[in-house]
Amino acid sequence: MGAYAEYLGIYDADGGVRGDLAYIVGHLLGTRECALCDITHTWRRKPEWDAMVLRVGVPFTLRHRNEVTDAAASAALADAGLPVVLGRDTAGTWHPVLRRAALERAHGSVEEFERLLLAARADQGSGSSST
Repeated sequence: MGAYAEYLGIYDADGGVRGDLAYIVGHLLGTRECALCDITHTWRRKPEWDAMVLRVGVPFTLRHRNEVTDAAASAALADAGLPVVLGRDTAGTWHPVLRRAALERAHGSVEEFERLLLAARADQGSGSSST
């Protein structure tokens, strides 16, 4: 199996004005959290996130849970839980690359996320999994 052709990060939050407000209020009250949100955003998307995506050199899309329309990604998502980063192989199949626990280990750090992603990519190339 070769390297992933694409990554899809799916937040444990809904998109849109209502979803954004619900997440922000819940986050402030301590009732909502999303490790992937913490990695990619503060009050706006982190510039270091965009730089990391360029370094990785693979298309990386971010979606809220209510914005996932790809049936194959939805099936992988149902198995993996949220938040999650999925990788699409060259055959078009989505696989969980980084699940909630791995994303939480990044503690909001883009640098640590990149290290985890590259380690998972290396494991994927060798046929093992570190999710």
